[in-house]
Amino acid sequence: MNRSTERALAMIGLIILSIPTALAFTQNGLAGFVDGITHSWATIQIYIDLVIAMVFIVIWVWRDAKDSGRNPWPWIIASFIVGSFAPLVYLLIRHPKDS
Repeated sequence: MNRSTERALAMIGLIILSIPTALAFTQNGLAGFVDGITHSWATIQIYIDLVIAMVFIVIWVWRDAKDSGRNPWPWIIASFIVGSFAPLVYLLIRHPKDS
């Protein structure tokens, strides 16, 4: 995948993720997220699945940042605070080592 396609997909992902996040936060607040996660066993399972996926994404960010000579810790911490927003922003601003 070329760099411009990667950036375009990251930007689309950020936009798609921002809309429901903003709506959920304005309508339900932070407590609404916790209530949504613990609403049923189905939502707990979805949350666990998302956490596992996030761990894989963080591992990729860690390796990619290390390979390009960057400090991965800000991205890892941000990923666990703001979720998928951090890796998507990382994709927008990253500079692959071979470019």
